[in-house]
This record gives sequence, C-alpha cells and structure tokens, in this order.
Amino acid sequence: MRALADFTIEPEAVDSGGKGGATLAFTGPMLVSSLGPIDQRLRDISEPIARIDLSAVDRIDTVGAWTAWRVSQATGAEIVNCRTEAERLIAAISRADDNTARIDAERLPLLQRVPERVGDTMIGLGLGTLQVIGFLGQVVQATGALLRRPSDFRGKALVHQMELVGVNALGIIALMSFLVGIVIAQQGAVQLRQFGAEIYTVNLVGRLTLRELGILMTAIMVAGRSGSAFAAQLGTMKLTEEIDAMRTIGVSPLAALVLPRMLATMIMMPLLGIYSAAVGIIGGAFLSSLTLGIPFFTFLARIQEVVPLHDVWVGLVKGPVFGLIVAVSGCYQGMQVKTNAEEVGTRTTAAVVMAIFTVIVLDAFFAVFFTEIGWG
Repeated sequence: MRALADFTIEPEAVDSGGKGGATLAFTGPMLVSSLGPIDQRLRDISEPIARIDLSAVDRIDTVGAWTAWRVSQATGAEIVNCRTEAERLIAAISRADDNTARIDAERLPLLQRVPERVGDTMIGLGLGTLQVIGFLGQVVQATGALLRRPSDFRGKALVHQMELVGVNALGIIALMSFLVGIVIAQQGAVQLRQFGAEIYTVNLVGRLTLRELGILMTAIMVAGRSGSAFAAQLGTMKLTEEIDAMRTIGVSPLAALVLPRMLATMIMMPLLGIYSAAVGIIGGAFLSSLTLGIPFFTFLARIQEVVPLHDVWVGLVKGPVFGLIVAVSGCYQGMQVKTNAEEVGTRTTAAVVMAIFTVIVLDAFFAVFFTEIGWG
C-alpha cells in the first residue's frame, strides 16, 4: 500500500531562542502523490505554529517543499531540521516567489504587430505554394515512371478508389442536388413571377445547374467527403510509418497511394457533376409541376431547347480540374503529417479548407474565362 504524508502538532514549547508556540511535525514522504489527503487539514490549522519540523520526512519533491514553505509563510513559523534535499528545494521556491519579472511576453504595439502577422502569413502562403508545386512535381515524376513501366500501375486500387469517391457518393449527392434544384426553382419563380416570366424558371434551373452549381456543389461535397478521407488515411499511414516501410521495400508511395486517388477523383468528378446537374433539374421539374403548373416532362423537354450544349461542356471541363484540386489537397496534406495524432485532424481540416477555397477561386476564373470566349 502506498505511504502517505501526515503531520502532528506538538504542544506549545519554548525553544532555545525563547520563541514559544506549537511545532508542526511532518512524517512520511512529502510527494505530489501523497499530499492530497492532508492538504485541507493543513489549511484548517488555526492554532499558532512556531516551528515546522521536517526531520521525519524521508522523501520530498517540489510540491512537498512548496507545501512546507506555504504553511511557513501563512503562520510565520520557522522550518527546522531540514535534510539537504529539502533545504535546497525550499530555498529555490523562496527565491522564485521573490522574482518580480514578467512571466508573459511583452506585446508589441498594434502598428508593429499587424504588419508582422500579415508578413508571416504571406511568407507561409508562399512557402506552402512552393511545397505544393514540389509535390505536384513528384507526382509528375511518378507518373512518368509508371508510363515507362505500365505493369507497375495498380489498377485494382484505381477501381477501388473510383468506387469510394464516385459510387458511394451517389446517394448524398443526389439528395443534395435534388434539394438545391427545388430551392433554385422556388426562389427563381418567386422573382420571375413579378415580371410574368415564370416560364423562364426552366432556363434558370437548367443553365445554373449544368453550368455552375452541379459541378461546384459536387466538388465541395467530394472535398468534404473524399478529400478529408485522403488526408486522414495518408496521415495515419505516415504517422504509423507505413509509408516509410513502403519506401524501404522499394515501393513508391506516390505511385501506390497518391496516383490512384488522384486519377479516381479526376475521372469520377465530371461524371458526378453531370449526375448532380441532372438530379438538380429533376428537382426543379418536380417543384415546377407542383407549384408553377409546368408538367414534369414538359419541363425536361424544355431544358433541351433552352440550354445550349456548351453549358454541358463547361461543366465537363471543370470536372477534372476540380477533381485534381480536391485530390491534391487531400493527398498533400496527408503526406505532411509528421509528429502526432492531433496533426492528422489539423491536416484533414486544412485539406478540406484548401480544396474548397481553391475550387471556388477557380470557378470564378472559369466564369470570366468562358464569358470571354463566348460561352457565357
């Protein structure tokens, strides 16, 4: 059974110096693990204490020394019969209490602090961009090696990732797209009704879903679903040194882990985008048949008349680019994990944020670009 510290209060006596008062005598080990039961009792002492006797203390640590010193400061008692270790610790604690130096860093002025923070952020962005470019260079190098030796390509891994990224996401993307189509049709009809142009709800739903929202919402959903999974999977493998083991046996982690995920996402993203747009149109047709008096199949037939073919190509062109961004973000952040399990969560969050931000920025670029070439 673990020994605990204890104390007794000896009756009042007069020492050789003529100082009267009771003696507080500690016994046993004065350690952090053994002082808990007597702490409240020490705080409840009300009688005058003249001396604190540590002669019966066989072991002491910093917490024990601080306890004796605290009682001494509170009662004005003198600590006597200290062993060398206890005396050294109590002296160190008493010196630390007299230290009046600041224990927190002095805060810089606002006009200096803000530019410094902005500068650090910009330097971090620049270094991060260079690292991503370096990662893409490694991917290109691994792709070149696979082109020279096609037999090393892991086809089963590609099919498996296509299933995880594409097939398993059909349900959630269908639900999201159907509801988004309903919202677009309902809100568009409310605004167009003011001008007696409710029939143009078909144009709004068709062009918006095929050109923008279908592929954009799909990319955001895949980033949150598959991009985060890529980062978490690769980060965990990096943390458990599985990736280092692959390098040791001569297997390229980029060829075995990264390339299948990137190709699967690039292949499935345009397909999921078209699927999402189609389900969104069905959602708009469903609402229109209920509230606008436009028959369901008439709505779908009207889509073919009012939506130009290049809107479909716009969505298809965006698909592989958005898929590449999502896959690169997830794989890059996963491969950057180095220290502990907490970093896996941090990198997973960073992968999702990085992918969604880049996708939205590129979508704005595509909107301007296609307008300039006459596909607006």
